[in-house]
Amino acid sequence: MRSVAGQMFVLQVLIVLLLVVAAVSTLLFQARTDRFQGARDRSLGAAESFAHSPGLVEAMRGPDPAKVLQPLTETARKRGGVDFIVVMNRAGIRYTHPKPEQIGRHFVGTIGPSLAGRVTIESVYGPLGHEVQAVVPVTDARGKVVGMVSSGMKVRRVSSAIDRQLPVVLGAGAAALALATVSTALVTRRLRRQTHGLGPTEMTRMYEHHDAVLHAVREGVLIVDADRRVLLANDEARRLLRLAPDVEQRSVTDLGLDSRMTELLVSGRVVTDEVLPVGDRLLAVNNRPTDRRGGPPGNVATLRDSTELLALAGKAEAAQSRLRLLYDASLAIGTTLDVQRTAEELTQVAVTWFADYATVDLAVPVLSGEEPPAGSYSEAPELHRVALAGLSDDHPLYRAGELHRYAAPTPMATGFVTGQSVLVPDIRAADDWRAQDPERFQLVLNHGCQSLITVPLQARGVLMGVANFWRSRESAPFEEGDVSLAEEMAARAAVCIDNARRYTREHAMAVTLQHSLLPHGLPEQNALDIAHRYLPAQTGVGGDWFDVIPLPGVRVALVVGDVVGHGLHAAATMGRLRTAVQNFSTLDLPPDELLGFLDELVNRIDQEAAAANEEAMVAGATCLYAIYDPSTGMCSLSRAGHLPPALVHPDGTMEFPELPTGPPLGVGALPFEAVDLRLPEGSSLVLYTDGLVEDRKRDIDAGLRILATTLGHPGRTPQETCEAVLGALLPDRQRDDIALLVARTRRLDPERIAGWEVPSDPVAVAEARATLARQLTRWGLEESIFSTELILSELITNAIRYATGPIRVRLLHDRTLTCEVSDTSSTSPHLRHAAAEDEGGRGLFLVAQLAQRWGTRYTPHGKIIWAEQTLDAPLLA
Repeated sequence: MRSVAGQMFVLQVLIVLLLVVAAVSTLLFQARTDRFQGARDRSLGAAESFAHSPGLVEAMRGPDPAKVLQPLTETARKRGGVDFIVVMNRAGIRYTHPKPEQIGRHFVGTIGPSLAGRVTIESVYGPLGHEVQAVVPVTDARGKVVGMVSSGMKVRRVSSAIDRQLPVVLGAGAAALALATVSTALVTRRLRRQTHGLGPTEMTRMYEHHDAVLHAVREGVLIVDADRRVLLANDEARRLLRLAPDVEQRSVTDLGLDSRMTELLVSGRVVTDEVLPVGDRLLAVNNRPTDRRGGPPGNVATLRDSTELLALAGKAEAAQSRLRLLYDASLAIGTTLDVQRTAEELTQVAVTWFADYATVDLAVPVLSGEEPPAGSYSEAPELHRVALAGLSDDHPLYRAGELHRYAAPTPMATGFVTGQSVLVPDIRAADDWRAQDPERFQLVLNHGCQSLITVPLQARGVLMGVANFWRSRESAPFEEGDVSLAEEMAARAAVCIDNARRYTREHAMAVTLQHSLLPHGLPEQNALDIAHRYLPAQTGVGGDWFDVIPLPGVRVALVVGDVVGHGLHAAATMGRLRTAVQNFSTLDLPPDELLGFLDELVNRIDQEAAAANEEAMVAGATCLYAIYDPSTGMCSLSRAGHLPPALVHPDGTMEFPELPTGPPLGVGALPFEAVDLRLPEGSSLVLYTDGLVEDRKRDIDAGLRILATTLGHPGRTPQETCEAVLGALLPDRQRDDIALLVARTRRLDPERIAGWEVPSDPVAVAEARATLARQLTRWGLEESIFSTELILSELITNAIRYATGPIRVRLLHDRTLTCEVSDTSSTSPHLRHAAAEDEGGRGLFLVAQLAQRWGTRYTPHGKIIWAEQTLDAPLLA
């Protein structure tokens, strides 16, 4: 019994048994129903006949209706085969009854419908028991109900008749069961051959899946047999073709379909994705025969609603276009931190996908990085047309760069004042605009502008301007759905413009600070022919700096430094370090000692920042310090983490001198070293920062090779060298500061240098004065002899008194007259203010008064006391 055939046999036997039982029951029920129907019909006929009998109405209106009617009803009851005939008045009082004692009592039953002229048939429990009765109205000649007649039978009389028929029905049922069992066995044998051994679970699952797929798929399926009658229609086919619930087994021609659809289903021809109209839909129809693999003849049609697919495709395309526009806007808008460029990017994106024309107007303070006045506006302020796109040259709108003010009723002014977007689907209907500025309004219409959306540009609560999007007559006018898209683009642009505005303001502040901290000009000196370039980064100021500092003895100090990072902190730190270098240079320190003091300063700055829990620490500052002496041609250099300088010899030979690489400033722990180089006259010393040779597309080594190639040309002036270097190395987009300093060396004419040794004897002072006077006379400086003699006498006397060893005097005639006295002592004299009774302490005071400046510098073998005089200054100036 595990096979489908065996189970089907048992199932069919049970089904036949149930059918036989059901049939017997049905026959019994039908017989009972027929008996009851016969009883109702007999009761109704007797009541109708008696109710319409002649003279009934007169008898009921007589003085004693019961006496007249009781015999008549009993006679009619017996002849009609009913159990009772009751005549009653309108109040339901009986005139007749098989039981005389019931005469005069109320009738048991429903009389309301009969009073209204209708017949009532019902089953009630009356004086005779359970009865089936009919109540018929009695009407007079005018149709008025004057009474009622009820006739009926007892239920037990009907049931007893059915019981007599039961043996016949059961015998017939047994015969039918035997016959059905035999036929079921035959059918089971046939089913056993057709199921091929499939179990019931597999067949059940298969049919359940087929049914679920058939009714769940969003594609109509319609199966038509060979007689062109509908065998099956799934839910989607019923919906698409609007079929009736009882469509199965109906002819295709009776479905009321479109003639083309009916012809296709009747003909059974093969079609693939043929589009047919059905009502307000367009259906893509596929039709195939069902008998290709031995199936029954007919055809199956599948239906797809191409109308909904087209609508969905249109919505998907519109959504995709919107997303593509927003995606392109997010990529194209805000590529730079430039206000005008950002506005131009908004207009370019808009005219590519969204509008025919686009313009952007900004408040004037926005362009300089300032913030427009806060608060609400009663009218639109003066705006600057920053960008426009999609317009021909003959357009009537404001030109780029123009300042203008929108009149109050215009949509642009309304959008700016209210801060809300304004949609004008048809510009011709803008009566307020027409009334305020009829001439320009008409020019706009004549140019072909049809529709407008004005969107205020605001970000972080700052209202900066408006963006206007226009469409011409050739394009569809703007709709409500376009406003949100315009607002999203404008919001993106507004944030970028506000970022650019803030950056412009901060960049301007940083550049101003940076420029105030950098040299505004080069000092006058004869030791070096100098050219320089300083290019701040395009994306933010940095901490690069350079300096040229005149030193005593016609020497010149060259400085190049770099504070890692960008912004105000880097610029401020650069200013502090540059000031520190200038201050330390007044001490006339060697380069390595100066960098040591600068390193200690950076350490103290970092310690102060760390103590205050600040993140603004000096990290990665570098510096290169060089001192050139034109009297000897020697150059002393030292560096703290900086790139080495480039040295170009007069013949064009180029090299990077080997300098000890000191640590960056602030690292500490390691000493700095200096290197002395002898530079031939006409050599060029090139100092630079890493922004010149390093870029995102080029490493330092490649940059240094390009620099070496560019510098290897003899005969160039420092200015020409700067131009050539920047032309070869300047990147397209500069992301770091560039400081470049080119110094071509000069030598001081030996005829302008005089020196001699002085014995350590006070008597030698007079001879030194005489020698000085002769030398100044040869130089034509007779006016400076007296003051120089006083200075030299004091310096030599001081050396003789406090120092030991040889004393040497050197005079340098350049822009100034420098007098130097060197000795082997390391003690430095101090300026004193002598009291009136003091015998000494006035010598250095006189030197300070006669000289422009004076000081002491130490050498490896002692010290040099120097005094410098201006050659055109009056005595005791």
